Amino acid sequence: MAIKTSSAKAKGRNLQKKVRDAVLAKYPELTEDDVRSCPMGSNGEDIQLSTAAKQAFPYSIECKARAKIALVYDALEQARSQNDLTPVAVIKADRKEPLVVLTLEAFMTLTK
Repeated sequence: MAIKTSSAKAKGRNLQKKVRDAVLAKYPELTEDDVRSCPMGSNGEDIQLSTAAKQAFPYSIECKARAKIALVYDALEQARSQNDLTPVAVIKADRKEPLVVLTLEAFMTLTK
């Protein structure tokens, strides 16, 4: 059964807000005017950054909340089960560059 469009947009909106809140918590000098979650369906980055925010947090954020990416979590969980180090999954699709996946919390720890 397919997810309703309104439910899918709500999932995406909630993820964007979580990311926005994580950035604001890590960078208290920034305000909600500096780090904004964009409306669903708008063009551009999901998390819009002011000039000051781009200097402090030089990342372009695109948020995806989808069931189809569950296998990435399997790889991250396997890395987590190996030892007490920060789990990282390196994933790659055919003819695409490898990607590094880690939790939002681990990523925010690495920033700044």
